[in-house]
Amino acid sequence: MHKTALAIRHVHFEDLGIFGAVLSEAGYTVRYHDLDAAPFATLDPLEPDLLIVLGGPVGVYESDAYPYLAEETSLLADRLAAERPTLGICLGAQQIAKALGAAVRPMGHKEIGFGPLTLSDAGRAGPLRHLEGVPVLHWHGDAFQIPAGAENLASTPLCATQGFALGRHALALQFHPEVDVAAGIERWLTGHAAELAGAGIDPRVLRGQAARIGPELREAGQRMLAEWLQGVA
Repeated sequence: MHKTALAIRHVHFEDLGIFGAVLSEAGYTVRYHDLDAAPFATLDPLEPDLLIVLGGPVGVYESDAYPYLAEETSLLADRLAAERPTLGICLGAQQIAKALGAAVRPMGHKEIGFGPLTLSDAGRAGPLRHLEGVPVLHWHGDAFQIPAGAENLASTPLCATQGFALGRHALALQFHPEVDVAAGIERWLTGHAAELAGAGIDPRVLRGQAARIGPELREAGQRMLAEWLQGVA
């Protein structure tokens, strides 16, 4: 059966990464919608079988400076109200939270680097179980509250809300399981060079960690997405 997946991409190097192959294997034809394409208001929120909203270096509360954020929130609100399959990563997860009426605020500190998740009971019972004990990539300074009716899936010492699920149709992940850190970390280190410098983080440390963790993280992240896709099929 032919299925469509639309991925909203805010910055070019924050793409689907290792998720692309899983989506293809599950029968999805993937199309990206970049910020310089048509406005989000022109998109049909219900048309794609799967909507994925990727990350980006802005905050959901900055819609005065970046008006497309409000259009994206509205798109998500309509789609989530119809319970259509939706996946959000980092900024995308924060936008899902906002669309569901939950607050998103600066944490007052950055969480950048690799670290394991502490899964909740709900997290262990679902697709995130594949990530237990695996250091995942974190790269954010904001955090969402868990929307009403959703289940908190995971936490870290620096962020109590690392993911939530709403029914079977919506999954929001604050961390980045999609990044091909073995092959694609250099684009992240260069694209976010100013943020790394401001946070006092040595890119050489992240590069070394990515080389060690990459193969394990690729396998775990792909298994996680494959299981979630089976649940929404």
